[in-house]
Amino acid sequence: MREKLACRACEAITQLPAPSHPIARGRAGPKLLAHVLFAKYGLHLPLHRQSDVYQREGIDLDVSTLADWVGASAATLMPLVDAIRSHVFAAERIHADDTTVPVLAKGKTRTGRLWTYARDDRPFGPDPPAAVFFYSLDRSGEHPEQHLAGDAGLMQADAYAGFGKLYEANRKAGPIIEAACWAHGRRKFFDLARLSKAPIAADAVKRIDVLFATEREINGLAPQERRHVRQERSRPLITELHARLREQRDKLSRNNETTKAINYCLSRWDAFTRFLDDGRPCMSNNATERELRAVAVGRRNWTFAGSDEGGRRTAAIYTLIATAKLNDIDPQAWLADVLARLPDHPAKRIHELMPWNRRLQSIAHAA
Repeated sequence: MREKLACRACEAITQLPAPSHPIARGRAGPKLLAHVLFAKYGLHLPLHRQSDVYQREGIDLDVSTLADWVGASAATLMPLVDAIRSHVFAAERIHADDTTVPVLAKGKTRTGRLWTYARDDRPFGPDPPAAVFFYSLDRSGEHPEQHLAGDAGLMQADAYAGFGKLYEANRKAGPIIEAACWAHGRRKFFDLARLSKAPIAADAVKRIDVLFATEREINGLAPQERRHVRQERSRPLITELHARLREQRDKLSRNNETTKAINYCLSRWDAFTRFLDDGRPCMSNNATERELRAVAVGRRNWTFAGSDEGGRRTAAIYTLIATAKLNDIDPQAWLADVLARLPDHPAKRIHELMPWNRRLQSIAHAA
């Protein structure tokens, strides 16, 4: 309720302007909206379960109402999503990966994809970490081409063939430099060593583990120092591993599973050894795999996205929650704060609402 004030002298009537709302004509406040968003995408609680929870408390909130709030909130928060996207793709090095997401179709579900790109140079880099998600109808290579249309830096990823055009020398924006994931290469040998007790695979796992042990020792050093240690300690091990894999491959059948694991590495050897000559890459692509775990847990609970638009909303909210977590910010508290501020916040100062800037402001306030 807003009071109207009248002047007895001139009979003019004034009234305070209506307060801004996070969503147009919405009765939900920023804290309630943030709670619904984080419950679904952070705690993996589907909207129908949230509706049941409210019902037990005597509050009638239909699933359709909650869904409308999620859609409207995602639209309100898109300036932040766009800013995070720009921040991620401004990095010299990014991680890339994707996973499936079921999407409701007529009488069935079909398989969509959620792609994630992350920048995370902790603890040796000063820039704040962030992750951005995209939704697509399928896994066609045209989607990463669109996502990375203007990017020409270093990308750590698995051996997905759809990334191939990104690495071409005649690419318009310039070739993206591929850095392969040793965790993927090791996993193929590890599975064979664990399930089949394959001695060649077990030997490969031990050799790769020594490389990872070296990486743990130098984690946190500047890229130049990392490169120096890798040249001195890791390169001789890599040379031995390469010779060992080639030697063992010549003794195995072409259709042997160990041969396939060896070929996976040898056919991409330049990408696998990129980290030796450049101190920026990690040995693995675990930065994006960690972010995709939330999707894997979530789809076991909310089971599917209701539509393609729902998939895009899912990508947007995952972007916000993942980036807040990467910066050690409470996602629900941050979402409530920005939902309250965004309607009246100048678009040119959107960077002030980024989670890493909110953290700095909190530290300054505490001091």
